[in-house]
Amino acid sequence: MPKRVLQGTVVSDVNEKTVVVRVERRFTHPVMRKTVRRTKKYHAHDEANTAKVGDAVRIEECAPISKNKRWILVPNA
Repeated sequence: MPKRVLQGTVVSDVNEKTVVVRVERRFTHPVMRKTVRRTKKYHAHDEANTAKVGDAVRIEECAPISKNKRWILVPNA
């Protein structure tokens, strides 16, 4: 099964080798038929400490790295 890749915005880079990424998803409400936005924050591993607040990044799921980190930053190629 392929690993999931999500796109989001870095909201925190305070911790060493960790960034917090806000991922937004949009869907149509089943009753109201209105587009709804929902956000979720993911802790991602950033080995080189390259990402800064406000950067648009991609994250990929991986094996657990710590209690909260299950995602890694995808390097820009």
